[in-house]
Amino acid sequence: MEGNYQNKLLGWKASTALLAVTTGILGYLLLESKGLTKQQQDTISQQTQEVSSAKISLDSIGSQLDAKIAETKSLGGRVEELEALKKQLEADKKSLNELNTFTKQQYENKIAGYISFLTTKEIELTHLRKENTLLAEKNRTFASQNTNLTNENLTLRLQQQVLNDSLDALSRRNTDLSDKVNRAAALQAENLRVFAISDKGKERSNQHYKATKVSKLKVSFTLAPNDIAQQNTKTLFLRIIDPDGAVLFDTNAGSGKFDIFGKSSNYTVKRAIFFQNNRQGVEMLYNRGNSTPYRTGHYKVEVYAEGFKIGESSFSIK
Repeated sequence: MEGNYQNKLLGWKASTALLAVTTGILGYLLLESKGLTKQQQDTISQQTQEVSSAKISLDSIGSQLDAKIAETKSLGGRVEELEALKKQLEADKKSLNELNTFTKQQYENKIAGYISFLTTKEIELTHLRKENTLLAEKNRTFASQNTNLTNENLTLRLQQQVLNDSLDALSRRNTDLSDKVNRAAALQAENLRVFAISDKGKERSNQHYKATKVSKLKVSFTLAPNDIAQQNTKTLFLRIIDPDGAVLFDTNAGSGKFDIFGKSSNYTVKRAIFFQNNRQGVEMLYNRGNSTPYRTGHYKVEVYAEGFKIGESSFSIK
């Protein structure tokens, strides 16, 4: 009995000792497991803060890049490098979501590179701003000079217009004066008479003639004195106009064309005389002959010299 009791007592003590050892081991393992979990949590928390800080920095750099791209464009600068860097920045921001590949040092280097690039671009922008300021000042100067030149040109044009108007007015006055002088210098045929000459040489001057008694027509007149008219050779043109308004025209009798009032017109005969300013008499003869009888009716006679009508008369054929 006593032997069995001793065996049982030894078995209980051994079991108790084993339980204690097992409990100790489990407690150690449990404590170790809790320690590893807290360290991982601390690592994750620190990495999350680093990623958040990197994202804030990249967002700030992105805003600065956008501002510099906009300003560079407005100043007329090139933005290819800035836009390429912005594209790389967006790729880096997207990579922040991949925690397994994130390293603080790597992103600190990237951020430092971006900041260095922005610093360089700010220097370039400063130069570009100065250049644009100078260009703007030059443009204002040019605009002011252009305004002054435009005003001067307008003034000159107005002065030229006034001068042209004055010259036009003077030209018109000179033309009017010249016309008056020419008109005053024009010859005047006085005492203009028409004679009918028969084929036998008999002259009649009653202004009414029978067709069968008219072989030639003679027009005589006196040139009135004119101290303004030049004493030189002048051509006189005689127009005899039939009842239908047609000028008697026969090239064999000396007819031709001359300019009168800016138009070409027929004349019946012409004669050149030297004007002597002494009331000289002039006769002009139209020898048509009897081959073509004169039509009955009223005829007009006109004499021209130097572009002016200097006398006129009429006669009738019955």
